[in-house]
Amino acid sequence: MDPVSTQSMVLEVLQRASSQNADILKPAEAKLREWEIQPGFYSMLYNILSNHSIDLNVRWIAVLYLKIGVDRYWRKSAPNAISEDEKRTIRQALGSNYQEPVNQIAIQLAVLVSKVARMDCPRDWPELFPMLLQAVESSDPIVQHRSLLTLHHVVKAISSKRLPGDRRLFQEFTSNIYSFILNLWNNFTECFINSVMQNASVDTINSNLEKALLTLRILRKLTVHGFYKPHLNQNCMSFMKVVFDRARACLMCRKQLSSKAAYLVETCEKLIIHLTKILLSVLDVHPLSFVEFIQPTLDFTFSYIFTSEGTEFIFERLTIQCFNLIKGILLCPQYRPAKILEMTKEQDTLKAYQIKSDFFQPNTLTVMCKKLVSHYFILTQEDLELWDADPETFANDEGGECWKYSLRPSMETVFVTLFHEFRDTLAPVLLEMIRETHVIVSPEDLQGILRKDAVYNAVGLAAFDMYDEVDFDQWFTNTLTQELKIKHNNYRVIRRRVSWLIGSWTGIKLSPELRPALYSCVANLLNPEEDMAVRLTASTALRHAIDDFEFNSDQFKPYLDSLFNLLFTLLHEAQEGETKMHVLNVMTLLVERVGQTVSPHTDGLIHYLPLLWRESEEHNMLRCAIVATLVQLVKALGKVSAELNPFLLPVIQLGTDTTQSAIVYLLEDCLELWLTVLENSTTMTNELVQLFNNMPTLIEYNSENLRWCLLVTLAHVLLSPDVVMETQGRQIVTVCNSILSDMRTEGIVMVVGLMETFIRASPMKGCETVKLILPKIFENIYQTDELPTVLSMYLCVVSRVLLATHEVFTQTLRDLAHRNYDNEENILSKILDVWVKKMPNVSQIEHRKLLGLALTNLLTTQSQSVLRRFRGIMVNILEALNDVMKTDESSINMDSLVLSEGQSPSHFHEDSDSYYDTEHDQRKKQLIVVDPVHTIVLKDYLQSQIYILRNQLGQAHYEQLLQQIDADTVTQLREYIVL
Repeated sequence: MDPVSTQSMVLEVLQRASSQNADILKPAEAKLREWEIQPGFYSMLYNILSNHSIDLNVRWIAVLYLKIGVDRYWRKSAPNAISEDEKRTIRQALGSNYQEPVNQIAIQLAVLVSKVARMDCPRDWPELFPMLLQAVESSDPIVQHRSLLTLHHVVKAISSKRLPGDRRLFQEFTSNIYSFILNLWNNFTECFINSVMQNASVDTINSNLEKALLTLRILRKLTVHGFYKPHLNQNCMSFMKVVFDRARACLMCRKQLSSKAAYLVETCEKLIIHLTKILLSVLDVHPLSFVEFIQPTLDFTFSYIFTSEGTEFIFERLTIQCFNLIKGILLCPQYRPAKILEMTKEQDTLKAYQIKSDFFQPNTLTVMCKKLVSHYFILTQEDLELWDADPETFANDEGGECWKYSLRPSMETVFVTLFHEFRDTLAPVLLEMIRETHVIVSPEDLQGILRKDAVYNAVGLAAFDMYDEVDFDQWFTNTLTQELKIKHNNYRVIRRRVSWLIGSWTGIKLSPELRPALYSCVANLLNPEEDMAVRLTASTALRHAIDDFEFNSDQFKPYLDSLFNLLFTLLHEAQEGETKMHVLNVMTLLVERVGQTVSPHTDGLIHYLPLLWRESEEHNMLRCAIVATLVQLVKALGKVSAELNPFLLPVIQLGTDTTQSAIVYLLEDCLELWLTVLENSTTMTNELVQLFNNMPTLIEYNSENLRWCLLVTLAHVLLSPDVVMETQGRQIVTVCNSILSDMRTEGIVMVVGLMETFIRASPMKGCETVKLILPKIFENIYQTDELPTVLSMYLCVVSRVLLATHEVFTQTLRDLAHRNYDNEENILSKILDVWVKKMPNVSQIEHRKLLGLALTNLLTTQSQSVLRRFRGIMVNILEALNDVMKTDESSINMDSLVLSEGQSPSHFHEDSDSYYDTEHDQRKKQLIVVDPVHTIVLKDYLQSQIYILRNQLGQAHYEQLLQQIDADTVTQLREYIVL
């Protein structure tokens, strides 16, 4: 750093940076950013943070800036990298600093050491581990704790490296220190258990507990990532075997600690959870090393979550872990032998399968199933209180991998897994439960209602496996619909569950004739007077019903008006963003499935969406749902309505502006909305022109949405070719030119297809617009070994340029020749050599005719390159003629690709089976009407060009040229033209 910028100055700026006053804070932060690249700055930061007499906030900021500096400037290859001398000084200081009194800063220092170690160990910092292990044995409690904390973070950081060399080094390191860490953990754990049993002081218990937890965390990383095959290491297996006893002992300690400080109970729970995490991690990463522990794991989990003796010791997070262990063992692929057991060569797999089979006996499975349904599935008092206080949160479905962290999803996934694995054993058990709860329960019997709710939950979860066991049509008609009619407050539990059950079974086993009854039930459940959680569940049931393969829109039509309005009312009344998003998604799906039928019912939603958009500024996922709804609304309406138009374009503008943070969430949905608006617009407006200014930057923004960007650009070109070419057309071409070389086949085809559309939409202006990219396209024809699809697209562009304007074609050859220090005839020769050779590989008949037309056009250019390849050119033109010439009903030979009078262009469109429902489709149809492929008769054009060629060359030279062609080709040509 500059000599004047002394340590005192840095300290002063850090003090200002800790101020709450923005006027003081902002200049200080700017000054610190300025110093980031100054030599010596990070050494001074370390000196300040290690001075315990300095204010805590200042030291906190110093360590945070030091962490940022390590992230940005520690690597040797980083711009403005920290010098080796300064790094050496910082490493020496960090490696000996284990006396930090403030825990939060000690954690940050440990993380800081781990970041440096990940980059520098062992090559540049070989002394770190010896210093750490020496400090771990210190008699000073603070030094021992801080060194353990640092070792934990360092091991965590280094174990995450995945390159083979790094993994080998970590395995060597593990083999050297594993027994040492294991002994430490055993000692600390023994001390913790003894201190609890002896009723020692809280501080003593806490000190031993924290050290036991830190060493256990280190052991977990070493065990999971430090061995290629853990079961081959004796120490590792000894550790795994003792995990179960330690967990039981710690559960006893937790019970005794309940009368002491709450934070002790919390830390003890962390220790227990970490023991189960080790089991889960080894099961996940080293399943064959876990085979020996399948039996003790199943015994442990069963005793604590399925027996009355065990449940008094357990707590929620451990229950989740136990469920996850059971599920992991059941679903582990390595524990599933081949269909014929004897064919499995892997003995460990057979052993694991046998252990599972021996454990999951019918009696055990019955106990587990009944316990899950009658105990775990029962709604608790806390559940009912949450329902009363916040029905929206209660009703929200948890998705993704929530089963790993939440109790109800974890136990439900275990139930589904068990049922699927052991269906034959468990189906009769569940059927018996259904029979026991078959009668209508009294509304006053809340416990009976909750038991029935649990059974119904089980039947819904096992729907796929109970398909042949349950007559759902009869159950729905005779029982479920009757239960929905009971309006007692307690019965909201049943109404909600029946609604969910109907949704679960709808796509599995519900007769089409009963769909109207289902819609009627859902309409009653969506009534504004109904409980909010019931209404939300009903909306989910409706989503399942309309998303089903057998959904019949005509059958649904009588209920459309009421259900759409009820959903809209629910959307309006919902308070939470997640809830609104859920209801909006149902409405979006509904609009998508019924199409234009919904048009008369959308006014309220159209007027509400702008308000919802303003309210959802901080809820990006809700905004995504709004955009998705707008897409379906525009499609359903078939046009951009006057009410929606002022709202649509600002939404698209926000979601496609690369300077806005919202683009991360909204881009793909907004591009689809943009395309939908264009497809349903009749004219180009000033607002759309303004919006198109975003496109060049968007194409460069990322490759993931390139397809959408090109489709939107294509739609703009078709809507108003002249406007696009006069505004952003050339900039679009410039961007496409810059990215073409880095694209895969699909991207190249789309970009080149867009260039072709420019020319098709306005031949003269189009050629001028795409002129910049033409040299690359021309060059790629003969310089790269392109796939037939790509080469075909390149040749189509060349052909369209030729048919539109010889001037641009010649200019492109001239530019290419100048760039490659060549001449135009040589460039044309190279292109024609590939063209003549590869044209037979072009599969699409329209493309073959286009290339044939272009070759025919070249015949009269008086180019020697063309005349020297006369035979090959005429053979290819003949093959194109053979492809397109067909005999009609009157035995007249005609060009099958030319539009005849009264014939629709849809006959030649790639989507000929679809209806032209949008304005965009009509514009695509108009392209066909003016396309040379569909307006020029190839046979007649060839005849005309041959006459001109004969006149240009004279009869004698022309006859010599014809002699290049073999007799068979001449004979076939004379069937079409006069030579």
